[in-house]
Amino acid sequence: MIKNYLKTAWRNLLQNKATSFISIAGLAVGICCFLLLATYLINELRYDRFHQKADRIVRIIQNHKSPDYNEVNTIAVTPTAPVPVFKQQLTDVEDGVRIIDYSDMRPAIVQFGDKLFKEKNVLMADGSFFKIFSFKFISGDAGSALGNSSSIVITASTATKYFGADNPIGKILKVDGTNNMMVTGVVEDVAEYSQIKFDMVGSYAMMPRSLIRKWDSANDYSYLLLKPSADRVATERKINTYLDSLYKNDLAAGEKIWYNLEPLTSIHLYSTAGGLEPSGNIKYVYILGIVAVILLVLACVNFLNLVTARSAERSKEIGVRKVMGAQRKQLFFQFITEAGIITLVSLIAGVVFASFCFPAFSDFSGQALNFNTWNITWLVTAILGLFFIVTLLAGTYPSLYLSAFKPVVILKTKSTGAAGGNTLRKSLVVFQFIVSVFFIISTLIAGNQLKYMQNLNTGMDRSQVMVLDIGGMPFNNLEPFKNAIAQNPGITGATASYNSPVNVRGGYSINSADGKNSDFNLPVTAAPIERNFIKTMGMTLVAGRDLDLGDEQQVRKDSLRQYSFILNETAIAAMGWKPEQAIGKHIGLNGRTGTIKAVAKDFNFSSLHQKIEPLVIFPEYDWFGKLLVKTNGKNTAATIAVMEAQWHKFYPNSPFEYHFLDHEFEEMFKTDQRTGSILQAFTLVTIFISCLGLFGLAVFSTRQRVKEIGIRKVLGANVMSIVGLISSDFLKLVLIAVIISSPLAWYAMSAWLQDFAYRIDISWWVFLLAGGMAILIAFVTVGYQSFKAALSNPVKSLRSE
Repeated sequence: MIKNYLKTAWRNLLQNKATSFISIAGLAVGICCFLLLATYLINELRYDRFHQKADRIVRIIQNHKSPDYNEVNTIAVTPTAPVPVFKQQLTDVEDGVRIIDYSDMRPAIVQFGDKLFKEKNVLMADGSFFKIFSFKFISGDAGSALGNSSSIVITASTATKYFGADNPIGKILKVDGTNNMMVTGVVEDVAEYSQIKFDMVGSYAMMPRSLIRKWDSANDYSYLLLKPSADRVATERKINTYLDSLYKNDLAAGEKIWYNLEPLTSIHLYSTAGGLEPSGNIKYVYILGIVAVILLVLACVNFLNLVTARSAERSKEIGVRKVMGAQRKQLFFQFITEAGIITLVSLIAGVVFASFCFPAFSDFSGQALNFNTWNITWLVTAILGLFFIVTLLAGTYPSLYLSAFKPVVILKTKSTGAAGGNTLRKSLVVFQFIVSVFFIISTLIAGNQLKYMQNLNTGMDRSQVMVLDIGGMPFNNLEPFKNAIAQNPGITGATASYNSPVNVRGGYSINSADGKNSDFNLPVTAAPIERNFIKTMGMTLVAGRDLDLGDEQQVRKDSLRQYSFILNETAIAAMGWKPEQAIGKHIGLNGRTGTIKAVAKDFNFSSLHQKIEPLVIFPEYDWFGKLLVKTNGKNTAATIAVMEAQWHKFYPNSPFEYHFLDHEFEEMFKTDQRTGSILQAFTLVTIFISCLGLFGLAVFSTRQRVKEIGIRKVLGANVMSIVGLISSDFLKLVLIAVIISSPLAWYAMSAWLQDFAYRIDISWWVFLLAGGMAILIAFVTVGYQSFKAALSNPVKSLRSE
């Protein structure tokens, strides 16, 4: 019996090649896209879950609320004291580790023999690092690898880069020219799905800060390993009770400091505090998960629509089978077998397509993706599950619908028996285009928002600004190089700063100010800069004057330094002043005292997801992390070549590396860009699937109306009137889809835009454009078949009765 079902089903598919191809192509594309998106989502969801103790590891997040500023300042770093103190004081804590991103401000210069590299992924960590986190050792011992202050552990690819095939254990690497670090271990390259990434991990004991337990100066990423019996929320309460006792005499009235414990496995998708790498966004996981399911459903809807449309041609077959004694359940299994064969072929094609698409999709998504991302058991289960789900979704209703035809009605009348499915088919066409139009509108709005972010006037001129990482370089060593490159006509300015101006992260406090109470405290972001920073970066002052040579000389003294501060508009407003009133007022900033010399127009110095916060910039020449070189954009390659030559002249032991500030700015919202690009690509796929189904329905529709078309032509109807007649039925459905999808898309995208502090307004023309595109696409899809039917010879169609 089953063999007969298979033979009949296969023969029927071969007899209707066009229908079979459209069904298989639609399902294959839907399955391929589902697998691609599912792989991407699995990679996002498995972040940090490979650690054996992942369910017990938490990260400490520090929060600070000032009585003089309503916003809560949340950061992912802590002072040095919490980890060692909580290990001693709290019975719930089994172990802990502090991590410093050593290469955060600038790459580490690492030398072995005549090999010299700038390493951008260097961490310093307590000796417990490899006991808590499960990074797999190739050589060395996890328990003792960081036991000495001069120890360093490297990854396999780093070992190959420095030592080739030689054994790296015991070799000495010179870090930043002064620190001799012995290689004590080699681990496998860190997985892409780890938010703690590194090429080298040195001992935290090498850092002077390791000798002091401080409760200020937050720079450590602090992790705790809780005991198996510990409750995270209860432990968090105990920590904050301890902090309340610790700070009770040091905080102003209304000021509060508290910690949160973030589960390690939640950091990548849920944390808003930042971290060792840019976070993902759980909202995008939900969005892309919904897209994956919708694509699969669309493909199934396509198949369902085509099969029910073909019922017109199969009604006589069904009637004859029933007269010959076929039972309904036999017909049901016959049609479900056909659906199963189409699904199986589509599934095989979809898996093959996905495997070929993975390299391009990996580049597209910024992640290394393939079927190895899946657990093999999950993959097999997913493929089998897809087969049964798609077969049931796409095949159950058609099978029930076709097997229910009454043979007496079918064989006695010329009715095809298909009319009962018209309402369903129209509803499914509307559903397909609701989804397509929804995605078109969403893609247009997302694209406009990303373009707005890229072109937003952030209050500084980022164009043609080269960034050189010079971390730790005092100004006396930097000034000769600056003077040398300033002679190049392609360079219009150069300045140094502690941070990159698009990612300023220094946490400070204004703790004294004229006219304020003695316990005044305003949390601010602050950055030491060189005096010509404002001019080079094209910023605007709304009050006061720019820094000059006198301001520089005041802070280059060894003692009795007097600072000239520049505050942004937000900081001045938080202090209750107007810009003109603030000029000349005295303030204190973490031990630095001086006067406000100018007020800068607000500029974005961090992610555009966040509002501009209070900012202080001030001249200080002890340490610079970035050199910012403004070029005129003419013959940039020659300008860079001159800079490189000068660099090697002044700093022969440091490689010359640079990037452009615009690129750094764009990196801050690459997650948004990546999701927008994925959404754009799969919008095209939804349109393709919808049009594929629409084309198939147009074929059946014109085939059923061939006599009607012949009669109309004999009675004098022209080609355009017939095309309009056939197309109008489908275009009405698309118009209904546009009307339904527009408010849904507006609501969804309005919610999405709330994540951005700076966002576009949704314009009416977006909906008009999306609707016009959908109607045009539908007309082109249906129009071909309509013209073909309208141009047919009416004599042939009428004679064939």
